[in-house]
Amino acid sequence: MSFYVKPLPKVDETNAPHWQGAKARELRVQKCSDCGRLRYPPARHCASCLSEKSAWVAVSGKGEVWSHCAFHRAYFKGFEQELPYTVVLVKLDEGPLLYSNLADVPREGVRIGMRVRAAFEDVTADVTLIKFKPE
Repeated sequence: MSFYVKPLPKVDETNAPHWQGAKARELRVQKCSDCGRLRYPPARHCASCLSEKSAWVAVSGKGEVWSHCAFHRAYFKGFEQELPYTVVLVKLDEGPLLYSNLADVPREGVRIGMRVRAAFEDVTADVTLIKFKPE
């Protein structure tokens, strides 16, 4: 594994189960223990019923590209060599939305509604990022 120069997620007690899941090759999101609504990013309260009770659950990692945009400016030095690069918003089959990158898809090939699945990239000894690949 080479030296990783892009920003890394700030792992804390709120989101640690999500990143532990990524390390285990699982996409995990919060599930309200009272009404069952799935959510990401993690939050203290459920947006549906305001419950503070939740658990982390693994989801399929499958979904579709809901939106995308191309970045033509490197806001972080680590992205300079990839300009322009694409960021996608993926709507998981289970409902939650996640921002990420697509692997193995040229910028011109990204389409709204494109079926994708989670792919895991070990970028450091401690951090595994979740990206998406065509299904």
